[in-house]
Amino acid sequence: MPATSASIRRARALLGTFVEIDIADAQGCDAESSVETAFSAVAQVHRLMSFHDPDSDVSRLNREASHCAVMVHPSTYAVLETALEMARHSDGTFDIGVAGVRQPSRGSSSQAAAAIELLADHQVRFRHAGLKIDLGGIAKGYAVDCAIDALRSCGVRAAMVNAGGDLAVLGPGTRLVHIRDPRAPDRLLCQVEVSNGALASSARRFDPFRSAETTDTAVVDPTTRLPAMAAQGATVRAPTCMVADALTKIVMLAGERAAAQLAKWQASAMLVAANGDVLTTSDWQGDLQHAA
Repeated sequence: MPATSASIRRARALLGTFVEIDIADAQGCDAESSVETAFSAVAQVHRLMSFHDPDSDVSRLNREASHCAVMVHPSTYAVLETALEMARHSDGTFDIGVAGVRQPSRGSSSQAAAAIELLADHQVRFRHAGLKIDLGGIAKGYAVDCAIDALRSCGVRAAMVNAGGDLAVLGPGTRLVHIRDPRAPDRLLCQVEVSNGALASSARRFDPFRSAETTDTAVVDPTTRLPAMAAQGATVRAPTCMVADALTKIVMLAGERAAAQLAKWQASAMLVAANGDVLTTSDWQGDLQHAA
């Protein structure tokens, strides 16, 4: 008999981390089949947007888009649209370019964003020879959203998908999420209740899903191509995990100057500053419970 209303939890190595899917209410559908559908959605994002897979859309763009327009999967195109919008509105603080463009100065528009053309029929072209992009700062969050969408389409009513700390919750019930202290990962910093939304964190640590240029840290300053030193970690709460994932990088680099971006995307944030101070936006307060 297939699993139906009983809760199940499964984990799989994807996106350079362990992706965990926890179904609390399958609403009479086949829970095991729903989990497999969700994992397939995550695996597809990995195949499309991996920097290292030579057959991925990202690799094809990095090889060919400087010479001709390249057709990509609609999912890749959608992530590029959001990434470029975030780059423009953050004055280049969020930047998917890793090579082939001049490094932007503080407060200037992203050079990579200006060099990427999104054309009709999901085609993409690079204006600068040698431009390379990396979607590692946003694709993991998008993969979580895809898994949630897959579970919802299967009839699952309540679930959580967690990809190494980038997570989303489906359903009316709340989930208590423990956020680790980026200064001491074996220690809890706080607890947050999440319902029908997403949470993502970034810190000064290795992220194997990203390119070789960023292996010293999960966040790289686009103006220097060096590890970000402005903050020790950031957590963002947003309606979608893709948005939360990308905004953590903006918050880490821009600090309090990220307020306009957070407001635009209906997000709230917690920042562990370089000096160890823990700062939160006003709308985060009340949701945050400091762990003992």
